[in-house]
Amino acid sequence: MNDGLFDQFKEWYEKRHDYARAWKARTGGQVVATMCTYSPEELLIAAGMLPVRVLGAHEPQNVTEPHIFGMFCPFCRDSLAQGLLGRYDYAEGVTLTQSCIQYRQTYSSWRQNVPTVKWDYYVAMPNDVQSPHSRKAHIAEVQRFRVFLQTLTGKEITDDMLRESLAVCDENRRLLRQLFDYRKETNPQVTGVEALYASITAQFIDKREHNEQLKKVLAALPTRNLDRPQGARFMTIGSENDDVSFMAMVESVGATIVIDDQCSGTRYFWNASKPGDDVVRAIAERYCDRPACPTKDYPAHTRFDHVLNLAKEYNVQAAIFLQQKFCDPHEGDYPDLKRHLEANGIPTLFLEFDITNPIGPFRIRIEAMLETLSEEELF
Repeated sequence: MNDGLFDQFKEWYEKRHDYARAWKARTGGQVVATMCTYSPEELLIAAGMLPVRVLGAHEPQNVTEPHIFGMFCPFCRDSLAQGLLGRYDYAEGVTLTQSCIQYRQTYSSWRQNVPTVKWDYYVAMPNDVQSPHSRKAHIAEVQRFRVFLQTLTGKEITDDMLRESLAVCDENRRLLRQLFDYRKETNPQVTGVEALYASITAQFIDKREHNEQLKKVLAALPTRNLDRPQGARFMTIGSENDDVSFMAMVESVGATIVIDDQCSGTRYFWNASKPGDDVVRAIAERYCDRPACPTKDYPAHTRFDHVLNLAKEYNVQAAIFLQQKFCDPHEGDYPDLKRHLEANGIPTLFLEFDITNPIGPFRIRIEAMLETLSEEELF
């Protein structure tokens, strides 16, 4: 059943470049290509800009090899390809907040070789976010980014402007949390594909517009009846994933994806900022406090218990690791996180993605996992 409730999110996702061009023509504001969800988009919004997260196209390409190694993950290569192919020619700026070293190379190659880039900024966020010294450093870095944007635009970005943009972003985070809460229910009235459309579009649609659409969806959900069996309740974990075709395949064979730990989903919006008089500090510390990417999850592995708690809270029966091929950060913590989940009764399945991977073999492995789960229920 498709009642059209999430069609706007789907259209935004499929026509995201058209949306950005229309927004730019309508508002006269700058569009900024953002790399990594640690980018402090509150500052860009306060400056009257539209932050647009760079996503891949999930298609083979042959333009990145002169710029980055072929053994970099497919997301790195696909992201760079979108810039080199002119898909983001409407974006004046490009910014990256420190994540993995491979994606930093993607950013460096983009800023040097995409001819439409007029300015770039690298946010040197410390990886050891658990250190109080790193937090101080990141507050200072966010302030430096603010000064850069003020110089770039010739306009002051006041504390009140930052508070307003932070409030808009925090509202978006709270609304997405409310949407995801519906996935806790038996026979959830929000599918994994629909949740992905909602969360990923928040990363490139005007937040105010996105908030209004979320409110419409939330108002309709209490009386929604999808009339579909939930099947097995799956969780997805790992690298960036906005592969809608894969998610749809999983949910077509007797399962529902009820929660995720990915930067295309919950890691992006899970926590709001904490109240405080210093708005720059509130913005900076919110990113330090968010559910950690493996690149920022040390010396203590905070994400292991966070992922386990999500699995329990959403009554997950099995977890699927979606691994971008050659993704060093997620490869590094996969063995320990797998053991942690399985020791607590959550079986796992590991799938390694590349752009050219056909879905067929993945379908076979998903169906085998479902068969294993059904057999275990008999004993």
